[in-house]
Amino acid sequence: MVGRMVPMHTSTEERDVRVALLPVGSFEQHGPFLPLATDTVIACTVAAEVAERYPVRVLPPVTISCSHEHAGWPGTVSVSAATLHAVVRDVAESLRRAGVPKLVLVSGHGGNYVLGNVVQESGGDMALFPGMDEWEDARAAAGMATSGISDMHAGELETSILLHAHPELVRPGYEGADHLADDRRHLLTAGMARYTGSGIIGRPSLASAGKGRDALASLVRAFGPCLAVLDEQGEGAGQGGDEGQHPVDDGDGEALGRA
Repeated sequence: MVGRMVPMHTSTEERDVRVALLPVGSFEQHGPFLPLATDTVIACTVAAEVAERYPVRVLPPVTISCSHEHAGWPGTVSVSAATLHAVVRDVAESLRRAGVPKLVLVSGHGGNYVLGNVVQESGGDMALFPGMDEWEDARAAAGMATSGISDMHAGELETSILLHAHPELVRPGYEGADHLADDRRHLLTAGMARYTGSGIIGRPSLASAGKGRDALASLVRAFGPCLAVLDEQGEGAGQGGDEGQHPVDDGDGEALGRA
């Protein structure tokens, strides 16, 4: 498992490619049967599967991100959106200096809204994958019964992927842990605890390893168009791409400086 989470090759074995993948996960509760690192494991799993088919370089994951809505449960750790923004921008700049002009953020946590802003500001040098459409296509390809709205957290999708890729990480109890809360309009203000006592929103009882396999296969296929669009932008397309962009607020009324 370690080799699929953290690259273990040497510098002499590094791929000479134009695109790198940065898995971005989280460290947050996923109920009593999935680990705190679930989102990181999923992001790394997707990145590893993609790298087997496409000419990309896989980076170590960002393991702590924006999980503030899960603060009501033990173990959850977060950083600010400003910090995550800065880390991604610094990684992208380091890669550019090393001759790798393109970066794909492989996101395993939907709460990292700032990643979309980083990609917007890149001027064509970054992509965010999978997006909502790719996740929904993956659900359909796997024959999942629960929609993305209902299956928000530790549900059918996430449990299925881990049952397929890392079954040793799934504890007993998911078979009877279903909880639905489709109306979550105050989630960002009140947090997850307003809508679930267990930390689960979804139907993990419907999960299976076969669904996880098919969902991952769909995501690997979907990466092709993502890579093609990124390549179309040309090398270094994002240089000066921040011009005309509005600054990103760090949450304390201060705008992030541009690199």
